[in-house]
Amino acid sequence: MNDMVELWIYLSEMPLFGLTATLAAYLFGFFLYARSGYASWANPVLTSVAILIALLLLTGTPYPSYFSGAQFIHFLLGPAVVALAWPLWQRRQVVRQYFRALLTAALLGGAVSAVSAVLLGWAFGLPRELVVSMAPKAMTAPVAMGVAEAIHGLPALAAIFVLYTGLFGAMTAKYIFDWCRIDAWPVRGFALGTQAHGFGTARALQVNAEAGAFAGLALGMQAILGSFLIPLVFRLLQ
Repeated sequence: MNDMVELWIYLSEMPLFGLTATLAAYLFGFFLYARSGYASWANPVLTSVAILIALLLLTGTPYPSYFSGAQFIHFLLGPAVVALAWPLWQRRQVVRQYFRALLTAALLGGAVSAVSAVLLGWAFGLPRELVVSMAPKAMTAPVAMGVAEAIHGLPALAAIFVLYTGLFGAMTAKYIFDWCRIDAWPVRGFALGTQAHGFGTARALQVNAEAGAFAGLALGMQAILGSFLIPLVFRLLQ
């Protein structure tokens, strides 16, 4: 038993521990996702996050030790987002044709997300730092953390709100779309990318290429518009 403990301590301190654990957890989560018939409630990201949290808590592994290996995957997030431009380029004529409608939808969707979060926070009497940290919840995490810091919120809390928002959107969007009888894949994808950022975009890409392309467009538009407009609005209100 002592030998096993010593082996685990040695392995947990290796840089590849975080990378191996992350890949193994996601592969297991995706296996469950496939066995469920790709049901939205069995999101592999949610499963892998739960597994990794349990692993770190049970083994007492510090997060910095885990992230020293997982940062390799974190680095790939940038190229992955840039790669979303390719399916958009293939549909550039459609984007040009409906650009005004897409811009209007992005502005309204981002405004509803931010304003509803702030109003609900104020209605429940939450502290100001917590309320303002909720405003950029529909943006991708790195941008949301920067926006939260600019409006005197808490970047770490903003990242948590982004995580919950994305997972909830990716898991429930299908049922909401079906209930509203929204069948057009571009509409589904754009709405999902607007409110559920990267998680929604990943879900859209798994379901339909058309939906994934417009989800990626919405993800980018929210990052650009929100990073300018949310700090501007808060500065004007102050």
